[in-house]
Amino acid sequence: MESMPKSENKPADLPLNRALFRSGDRVAVGVSSGADSTALLLALHEQATALGIGVSAAHLHHGIRGEEADGDLAFLRNLCTQRDIPLHVEHAAVVAGQPAGTDATSRARQGERESLEEAARNARLAFFDRLLAAGTATAIATAHTQDDQAETVIMKLLRGAWTEGLGGISPVVDRDSGRILRPLLGATRQQVVAFLNAHNQSWREDSSNASDKHTRNRVRAHLMPLLREFNPSIAATLTATAQLAREEHSRWQPEIARLLTQLALPGKPVRGGGRAVGTAPGEDSLAFELERLRSLDLPTRRRLLRAATERMGVRLGAAETLRLLQLAGLAPADAPPDPTVPSKPNSRLDFAGGLRAERSLRELRLSRTA
Repeated sequence: MESMPKSENKPADLPLNRALFRSGDRVAVGVSSGADSTALLLALHEQATALGIGVSAAHLHHGIRGEEADGDLAFLRNLCTQRDIPLHVEHAAVVAGQPAGTDATSRARQGERESLEEAARNARLAFFDRLLAAGTATAIATAHTQDDQAETVIMKLLRGAWTEGLGGISPVVDRDSGRILRPLLGATRQQVVAFLNAHNQSWREDSSNASDKHTRNRVRAHLMPLLREFNPSIAATLTATAQLAREEHSRWQPEIARLLTQLALPGKPVRGGGRAVGTAPGEDSLAFELERLRSLDLPTRRRLLRAATERMGVRLGAAETLRLLQLAGLAPADAPPDPTVPSKPNSRLDFAGGLRAERSLRELRLSRTA
């Protein structure tokens, strides 16, 4: 479904975070054919010489939306041919057991839409990694906007996120293969559309964006308009909140890493002193002395335990971390009691992801079996 721009005489600028780019970068723009990615591709193509970068387009055909996805690819091929922009294309069979290009609505009807979205996102990242690892690009640029950032922060709030979650979409993500850049986080969708209109450039609309089955679509269509009634600049406000959260999280990281090295104990204590550091096959474990945890202030205590579980491959939300603190007898005094959490020594609590917490008289032990 193609959206045609309105004719406008006044040129529109698209605010880009130019500081993200390095002279000599080969930047592949992740394009879907939607308004945001189309605008980013055009803006970087126009400013490539001034920025000292090379620009190409990268498109992954997921095989999810059938003929509509085929139309997206045809649109991009035409756009890149007209503008003399190199286009990198891969086809991915996101739906298990189905070849690329097949329709995945049957899986969506079975209530697996969220896992399908995760699979599509992971496929995109893998595609980007391959482009970076091959040297085809030294950086990937994606077209996340200020509105995307605001929606992300709202969704994280609804799920009970910590500061790294409230940090939302980072302007730069360093992966093993290279960097992913988000130069449009300062631009609103209104500015994106104005830019495309000024350039008389059409774009394609993803029909799934109109579906209320997706949380982000509901937030965008229903919650954000309501919030704008209270604060017309809510997107900018939430974007500033995200930046503060990222800075706070970054400030804590070295301190928590130092404490984790100092306080985390391997294995289990044994009679007569010392510790048995051997674990069962496939098990990861560590422990903390309760008295040493008790000596820390509550914010540090929370972050330390959470960092320990992350090292084991499990991310705990705020509510789960509180349950862990309650098991250890280290929860804040004003925390509401949870009758499902044992609060005496020689108790244990199981969490999602195979994480188990055990409290002895002197220690809190965390273990996870892969």
